[in-house]
Amino acid sequence: MINIKSEWELDIMRTCAHVTGEILRDLAGYIEPGMSTLDINQYVENRIRKEKMTPSFLGLYDFPASACISVNEEIVHGIPKADRILKEGDIVSVDTGATWKGYVSDAARTYPVGEVSQVAKDLMAAAEKGFFAAIEFAKPGYRVSDISHAVQETVEAEGFGIVRELVGHGVGRVMHEDPQIPNYGRAGRGPRIAKGMVFAIEPMITEGTYEVEVLDDEWTYVTADRKMAAHYENSVIITDGEPEIITLVK
Repeated sequence: MINIKSEWELDIMRTCAHVTGEILRDLAGYIEPGMSTLDINQYVENRIRKEKMTPSFLGLYDFPASACISVNEEIVHGIPKADRILKEGDIVSVDTGATWKGYVSDAARTYPVGEVSQVAKDLMAAAEKGFFAAIEFAKPGYRVSDISHAVQETVEAEGFGIVRELVGHGVGRVMHEDPQIPNYGRAGRGPRIAKGMVFAIEPMITEGTYEVEVLDDEWTYVTADRKMAAHYENSVIITDGEPEIITLVK
């Protein structure tokens, strides 16, 4: 069942989403070569707790950290570690959220670590471009697969692959609500989109194959060919007009 949120619920979600968006914005100036992925996790958690909110990811399905931090070929769900040190030329995805008054937010960005290759820049740009193509269809009257199709069409036109095994989703009182929102597929299918729905729309794309593997930690998804991956995600409120991207803070 897809939950339609009331205005007071949406206001709560806007508040925690804004905090998530501020953190992701500020990480662009924080991440640098030589720091560990655990350093990033601690930064994220401290910022969330400073706002008297709770990290949405910590303990979710027993995940051990406040942010999923995934480097290079890691697509999502990377576990932060003190000995995972970022180096010049890496790209790193940070996926996190803040919970407030029983409602969660969810968003992700992929960042360059120092100077990165042109392919890495193009890959990150394509993930973001896929998201913004998708939200053109995050409006009442369209169907969920219209979002999916827009991501696929846009990203593949840039020459990159679309991960099939991981999806976007509804978000609200829990992190993963209906509907599931794949990043590929034919348009015109699935539930109709309506005002008051809140979606986490999240292109997860690859430099090479879309095939994935899971590491022995049973969390981290990596590309099967070990080429780079990028992730761009926002929580989005469906209105009666343009969608409201509540985790995007300038």
